[in-house]
Amino acid sequence: MYAIVDIETTGGGGNARITEIAVFRHNGVEVVDFFHSLINPEIFIPPFITRLTGIDNLMVQDAPTFSEVQDAVRQLTLDAWFVAHNAKFDYGFLKKEFGALDEYFQRDLLCTVQLSRKIFPGLKSYSLGNLCESLQILIENRHRAQGDAAATVKLFELLLQNDLQKLIPMDYA
Repeated sequence: MYAIVDIETTGGGGNARITEIAVFRHNGVEVVDFFHSLINPEIFIPPFITRLTGIDNLMVQDAPTFSEVQDAVRQLTLDAWFVAHNAKFDYGFLKKEFGALDEYFQRDLLCTVQLSRKIFPGLKSYSLGNLCESLQILIENRHRAQGDAAATVKLFELLLQNDLQKLIPMDYA
């Protein structure tokens, strides 16, 4: 199983928090479960983040906090490879959020940036937008968790199909 994740945040710094999350649970053939939610970060969303993502403070004021969605996130990522584009970023935020709830969160990571560099060498850029453009993957709602995660699902499926070196583990250990 693979949990393909994308999050949006209030920024990249130490006090930043999650504002949106999408998780697609994938069995190596197809998506078998899905979760998406805006998240109330309980801190101010800076204007530059709102310009990038379209997520503003008003949109999240009545959204659930991370503690209110933790069960869904935990369940969809349990016994699955944690897959994301620049996986350490998304994983780091989830690890921090679970840590704030006194829970140790650990998953094995697969980064679609690193996999793409090995499976599709020689592309000019491995950013999600440029990679999807090169591979003719449509991204709807760019810089939103559900849109970016859905594009990452399509990218991951292409990586699986083209993984001649068997870089992607097919069984969860």
